[in-house]
Amino acid sequence: MTTTPLDLNGFAALRYGMFIHYGLYSQLGRGEWVMNRERRPMGEFRALAERFRPDRFDAGALCDLAVKSGMRYINFTTMHHEGFRLYDTDLSDFNAKRYVGRDLVSEMVDAARSRGLRISLYHSLDNWFDQPDPVDAIESRDAYAEFIARTFARLRELVTRFNPIDILWYDGWWPFHAKGWHAEEMNTMVRSIQPKVILNGRNGLAGDFATPEQGMAVPEPWRPWEACMTHNNHWGYHAGDREWKSPKEVVGFLQKAAAGKGNLLLNVGPCGDGSVPEDSARVLRTVGTWLNRCGECIYDTDRFTWGLETRKEHESDWSHNGPFTRKGKTLYQLVRYWPGSELILAGLSTSVESVTLLGQDGPKPCRFTQVGERVTVTGLPKEPPDPVVPVLRFDCSDVPTLYLTPGMRVPKVPHAPYDPVPSDIKD
Repeated sequence: MTTTPLDLNGFAALRYGMFIHYGLYSQLGRGEWVMNRERRPMGEFRALAERFRPDRFDAGALCDLAVKSGMRYINFTTMHHEGFRLYDTDLSDFNAKRYVGRDLVSEMVDAARSRGLRISLYHSLDNWFDQPDPVDAIESRDAYAEFIARTFARLRELVTRFNPIDILWYDGWWPFHAKGWHAEEMNTMVRSIQPKVILNGRNGLAGDFATPEQGMAVPEPWRPWEACMTHNNHWGYHAGDREWKSPKEVVGFLQKAAAGKGNLLLNVGPCGDGSVPEDSARVLRTVGTWLNRCGECIYDTDRFTWGLETRKEHESDWSHNGPFTRKGKTLYQLVRYWPGSELILAGLSTSVESVTLLGQDGPKPCRFTQVGERVTVTGLPKEPPDPVVPVLRFDCSDVPTLYLTPGMRVPKVPHAPYDPVPSDIKD
């Protein structure tokens, strides 16, 4: 069980977490915005609550899946925009305890803690169900005052009931900016109850960490960050969306998180009954197995970035065989595109002491030669030795950097690292 407070350095080292979107919308199977996108009448919200049957929602099984997948924390939706609380509350009868006799948030928090997972609780500031709603709040001064007071009351109760948690994850900040949400006061109120809690920035303030959504962009200048990504193309369960990202794609996200010293928060959208779609779970377990054999290139890594002229810190470079991560004096190449029996790495700043192949058959030493900044690894299998992504580990005599430029040699005079024209490439 984890009891020590999580600081920002610890947050930046978490690396991989599970986002769980679950609510009344899951029953309809058309994503988490279905009530809004289909302009469902308010009476249907109550009808959905009456039909809510999370019989297969198993917090322990979800946390076990997270652990098997190599994840270190959970972010659970306590209330999404539809306003249905998945926890017991004195502020509204529109909650899971009232309808099914269960506090799903308590179940999740207890399960996560017992397995040593860090706990993040998602809570929407937007609220389509309670009256006055956000639309009322922008049309009427009196409605606005009541709406903000109710929002503060919900947050106050949430962080009081679930104390301590590691992260409070605001979302649904429409229709206000920070001033409209009284965001400074909001954060002060939350921290008066939980002084050590880490806050994201989705109430209009910068927050303690950045939350790029559906992209792996590293903040510049760097600060702690967490990329939240869907496993298919929806956050909440959509029966028609079977476009699951493959294990190789998920590993690609993890490499970008590791190289940028950030976190990947990968979403799971349980079905209406609370069960996880098996196709999604299978991918997560496959990635977890890969992390068991190759996770040293993902966890506890140092920042290792490359970029165009506009990016100031150039430590790494790109390769036609696959990307890199670094830990101290060790360089890792995730060989997404296997070259066959020989791999050549050029542009290396330091001497290599050993090369090891990580893969399905365990770590194996490799033959190599080095001439200057060019390393040739030989005797490799002709076919990829790992079903997900093989990894080569280069143990170096000093902290490695990689640098090539688009010329056939590095100029001996000052020059642009890459394209000198401003680029629209964001990732």
